[in-house]
Amino acid sequence: MALVDDVRTHLNEHYGARGFAPPASASVTFLGLAPMTVQRWVGDGAVAFASLGCSQHPMTDPDALVTAEDGPRAEVVVELRPAPNGPGAALDGVHRAVAILAASPAVEGLVLAPDALVDLGQPLWAGAPFTAVLLGPSTVPDLPTGGEPVRFLRADPITANEAAWVRLKGADGLREAWAEAGIDPADPGRPAARAV
Repeated sequence: MALVDDVRTHLNEHYGARGFAPPASASVTFLGLAPMTVQRWVGDGAVAFASLGCSQHPMTDPDALVTAEDGPRAEVVVELRPAPNGPGAALDGVHRAVAILAASPAVEGLVLAPDALVDLGQPLWAGAPFTAVLLGPSTVPDLPTGGEPVRFLRADPITANEAAWVRLKGADGLREAWAEAGIDPADPGRPAARAV
């Protein structure tokens, strides 16, 4: 069974155990790359998106003189809790943003890791005030492989102001500010202007 099939099974078991409905899938194609699949699960008041395909190849530093045969492998997970009919409820285009993030190691040589700030330079979905994500651990456990395990990195949507905060005070600084202000980064309708 190919690694992508193992990842699909692992994700379906995880979200199935949490009571999410079976997933829908979308495919996004990038020039010169195999199509990137994004799955979407809908649960009680929550929507989860996850990439399938980022982990097929180990991520390596593009500036390294020697390319490692094995390296870190990851998939991108976005979990959101939109209010019914509230701001951000439609989430049109999230699958494309997830696919762009998942393709970034192959396209731009990024190594996706916890606390990394990735700025897409465009709204993560139609009308969203969020143009970047902050990566961190997700609820999905690592998937063992013959080499490095596949890590499932949660991508929290952030605004340009929040991205500036991360650059100034670090990822933990932003998370502490969220906690102090009672901000849930999974709420797509959260008041972006009062984020920090």
